[in-house]
Amino acid sequence: MARAGDPGQACDAGGGRRFFAARCGARHRRMPGLAGVAALLLGAVLQAGMAAATAGESAPSFAWPHGARAAVSLAYDDALDSQLDHALPALDRAGLKGSFYLTLSNPAVTRRMADWRAAAARGHELGNHSLFHQCARSKPERDWVPAHRNLDTTSVEQMRDQVLLANTMLAAIDGRRERTFTLPCGDTLAGGRDYLPAVREAFVGIKLAGDSGVIASMNTLDPGAVPVMAPVGSSGAELIAIVQEAMRRGTMVNFTFHGIGGDYLSVSTQAHAELLRFLAAKRTQVWTDTFLNIMKHVRRQQGRSPAAP
Repeated sequence: MARAGDPGQACDAGGGRRFFAARCGARHRRMPGLAGVAALLLGAVLQAGMAAATAGESAPSFAWPHGARAAVSLAYDDALDSQLDHALPALDRAGLKGSFYLTLSNPAVTRRMADWRAAAARGHELGNHSLFHQCARSKPERDWVPAHRNLDTTSVEQMRDQVLLANTMLAAIDGRRERTFTLPCGDTLAGGRDYLPAVREAFVGIKLAGDSGVIASMNTLDPGAVPVMAPVGSSGAELIAIVQEAMRRGTMVNFTFHGIGGDYLSVSTQAHAELLRFLAAKRTQVWTDTFLNIMKHVRRQQGRSPAAP
């Protein structure tokens, strides 16, 4: 998140979707909007259908808890007010758990510390989204990235230190040791070098840039490189269709939301509520839980060792 006066402040503070699209749209270029979601889902369905017709059989099964057919991770990036005001109450009403990835320099973390702590106490996950949300300014339309938060001029060692410090700060909020991480902007290169190997062992799971968010195969998924999709302006029906595709495949979908009924890169409260109602009604068929719990289960099923706390 940008500090007051930074060129990227308007991107992080909101200002309306139209402004964001004009000035800050490249910040999350990996994140498909309304048309992108539909196109990606249609492509996934067609591709899967052709594969099934060729192979004559479904994908290998993967064991989800309680006999569920698929899993869903509901995640919310950047520590935004609309997440506390709209997303969190909706999750609680539906009896579902979400994962909130805090950019710890965001003033909303300090200002609403009690709310974040209460969310963790109710079983929601607080995840690591770094201290300062560094992104690569060298990428197209990234002029909103402040010079002092430019990942291009940040060393691997600096990113390692601040990401690990963010884990310590999160532990001071929720008292937990196990953690997951979502990369800001999906960027992995710090000063031209991949910084993920320097932090990978500190996390049970790591989210990277993705496509439709529907995992192709759980048996071959790397918990340290999990693709996500971030809806913008999507309808409830579109979000539900993506879950249904994961159910058909027997895998999972990783939603990464930003604003819910406000802030930026938003999804309406209505669309969000429609998705939650569907998940609540299908809770015996779809396991909706924190990304941390899902990745712990995936590691157990794959025979992988969990990350050290």
